[in-house]
Amino acid sequence: MTPTPDEPALELPGLVRDKVAEGRRKASATRARKAASAELAEVDPVARVLLEVPLAHLDRAFDYTVPASMADDARPGTRVKVRFAGKDVDGFIIDRHPTSDHDGVLSPLRRLVSPEPVLAPEIAELCRRVAERYAGVGADVRRLAVPPRHATTEQEPTPPAPPLPGPGGVRAAHEAWAAYPAAAAFLGHLARGEAPRAVWGAGPGEDWPLLLAHLAAAALAAGRGSVLCVPDHRDVARLDAALSAVLGEGHHVTLGAESGPAARYRDFLAVRRGARRIVVGSRSAAFAPVHDLGLVVIWDDGDDLHAEPRAPYPHTREVLLLRSEQQGAAALVGGFARTVEADQLLRAGWAREIALPRAVVRERALVAISGATDTARERDPHAATARIPREAHQALRWGLERGPVLVQTPRAGYALRLACERCRTPAQCRACTGPLTLAGPTAPPRCRWCATEALDWSCPECGAAGLRAPVLGDARTADELGRSFPAVPVLTSSGERIRAHVDATPRIVVATPGAEPVASGGYAVVLLLDTWWLLSRDSMRAAEEAVRRWCNAIGLLRVGGRALAVGDPALTALQALVRWDPAGFAAREADERREAHLPPAARIATLTGSPGALDDVRALLQLPEHADVLGPVPTDDEEERLVVRVPRVDGARLSAALAEAQRLRSSRKLEPVRVQVDPGEILG
Repeated sequence: MTPTPDEPALELPGLVRDKVAEGRRKASATRARKAASAELAEVDPVARVLLEVPLAHLDRAFDYTVPASMADDARPGTRVKVRFAGKDVDGFIIDRHPTSDHDGVLSPLRRLVSPEPVLAPEIAELCRRVAERYAGVGADVRRLAVPPRHATTEQEPTPPAPPLPGPGGVRAAHEAWAAYPAAAAFLGHLARGEAPRAVWGAGPGEDWPLLLAHLAAAALAAGRGSVLCVPDHRDVARLDAALSAVLGEGHHVTLGAESGPAARYRDFLAVRRGARRIVVGSRSAAFAPVHDLGLVVIWDDGDDLHAEPRAPYPHTREVLLLRSEQQGAAALVGGFARTVEADQLLRAGWAREIALPRAVVRERALVAISGATDTARERDPHAATARIPREAHQALRWGLERGPVLVQTPRAGYALRLACERCRTPAQCRACTGPLTLAGPTAPPRCRWCATEALDWSCPECGAAGLRAPVLGDARTADELGRSFPAVPVLTSSGERIRAHVDATPRIVVATPGAEPVASGGYAVVLLLDTWWLLSRDSMRAAEEAVRRWCNAIGLLRVGGRALAVGDPALTALQALVRWDPAGFAAREADERREAHLPPAARIATLTGSPGALDDVRALLQLPEHADVLGPVPTDDEEERLVVRVPRVDGARLSAALAEAQRLRSSRKLEPVRVQVDPGEILG
């Protein structure tokens, strides 16, 4: 039959196909819903899952159905595998619900990785707050909080903690802290289950691990757990030994990568299961899921090891302070020195000060500067230009009659830089213009960049062939002191050869900052060399960091010991050291930064990326009203950096604006930009 012109003979098959296809899709969806509903858990069949995907626009919970086979084990905090964007993705269940707000068909959980609930609800919330504070992604923070799974270890039961040694934990803590008048009130609040907050300035010669151990023991006696964070594994070892001495074995764990994946996961599970209530460690320990948390402590919060080097770059101090507020725990920020951030806590009234009376400080140590008096200058007219003046040699002799002495020098190596002996022009390699250096007393000058020996070097400016070393390292210092004191052993501690302890035998220990070994009974004398070098660093925190390193060295003195700094007596940093006034120095630094609108008076964020990427970020950023955008400035790796500064009260709005910009850029798959909120350094 021939169709008439009015009959849609060509369009009819297409409409039929569309209707058939639509009917099939609806039928398939109906069958999927029926099949899913038939296999789902009877109670709370919807699980909210946080995906372990480091993409800002996916930093939220997604709903999945819980199969009946997983109904009992798919609890909040467990690890699961889910299907997302055509791939199997890791995730954590955070809670379960009877229904979902999603209108479409939900995918089921792919696999239950483990029935162990490793992500505690309070830690999940802490990770969210930390990511929000640092404009980061929650998955990056959870990676720091939950260690990788070790299946074999997970099957092992956790033995219970032994009984406490006795009921005198609070009384012993009061006795240990008796020298600090304000500590009694802190301990009283802690014993009553309250949440006191303090900044502790430890005095010279203080056995700080023992005092912190007594503090944790007092919290445990009150039925509460503790998290104690220190900079590195040597500090962890000291605190571990102190806790074992105070409480005995089996009441605490140390969390750190040094123990290995199996041991670390075993200790983590002991904490998560509630068998251990005291945690000692470095950065990651701040997220330990301690039951009934009552105390968080950070020691030496100015150490840059407390700053996480991976995104979103949280600082341990800020994590612990957030956790203190979230969980109602007591907080203690302690150290021999004081940071401007700790000073800010006191000024804001958030914390109270715990410090020694001035009379006790004077009894514990005598700190002096070489050449600071007229008498010293008359006795040694060349002291101002000598690296190790006569007064320093006299102090070392006095100390060696009583025990070991410590000499702190700011650089490792032998002669790190060479210069012309006549005109002081820096000596450079003829092959690559790199700096010349000496590796030892008998080694020829060598280029630090290309290792070419410079046997016939002559100065291109004046023609002289002699070389001098304006910057000396610990090896050269030890060599010089060995010749001055030939009958005394000389040890070095720096770089990859760091000593943890030395005995009480008279000896000279030459160490770089942070590598000083602990002496049995303390050092009799501490000598600080090349103080100008630490103060000349191109850093916003140069003076603060110098005082911190000097105070940490002097903190290793025995009670009644002496310290001598070789430097300009007029320098403010050295004057604060002589008075042992790190608190006053921190307050002065804070005032200067407030005038310059620098942290902690302001909130700073740096954005680093290619020029085009930074232009995109500036177009997307909705900054607070009083924000300042500085830069861009070039960096060392062919990128540029923007600095965004806002008043402290606008800090949360700045983080929110940065996070939103990162979500938009992530969803559009734009070139990444590295965002750091409150970085330790703005330069470099």
